[in-house]
Amino acid sequence: MDSAPTQPGIVIRPSTDADVAAMIEIYEHHIRHGVGDTGDFEEDRLRPDDLKRRRKNMRSKRLPHLVAERHGMVAGYAYAVPFRKRPAYRYTLKHSIYVHAGHLHAGIGRRLLPALIEACAAGGYRQMIGYIDAENEASLRLHEACGFTRVGHLPAVAYRHGRWADSVMVQCPLGTGSSDQPSTWRQEAVAQEARAPLPEA
Repeated sequence: MDSAPTQPGIVIRPSTDADVAAMIEIYEHHIRHGVGDTGDFEEDRLRPDDLKRRRKNMRSKRLPHLVAERHGMVAGYAYAVPFRKRPAYRYTLKHSIYVHAGHLHAGIGRRLLPALIEACAAGGYRQMIGYIDAENEASLRLHEACGFTRVGHLPAVAYRHGRWADSVMVQCPLGTGSSDQPSTWRQEAVAQEARAPLPEA
């Protein structure tokens, strides 16, 4: 993975409840106008209590939920959730990343996505999955620059804005990936996390 470029004025940090309103604004813009999200805006509307509950649930599982701050404003956010609920998939995560429309092409994604990858790898996870609108070339280029490869093309799986849309499935190995057995390494990571206090939110 290419190292994330240093961009002045950009700070990556864990999200807090104080960021909820800004994150919802970013999300709703993507639902209304953006490429890469699926579904109807009203059906997907994210409410503050819902997002706070999701953050709390992710924190309890020690899953990262990050924001990118640019000049003191929330310019993007990213998080990861379990890919599947069954135990066999416990080392694989699915991620989402959103960048504020007013901060596109400012290097937000190139700072935020590597930080998310690093945090997930540090937690002992081994694979990260993402789904990207097939027409979102900027997001596809970002993910490929950060170590993702295209592993699947899903035609006409989403219907939004009056048309069918394809999705591209991308995947990135975390840490040592599939090159060794995860059990001992994962147990050590969990033990270290359990001893470390969670940051204040």
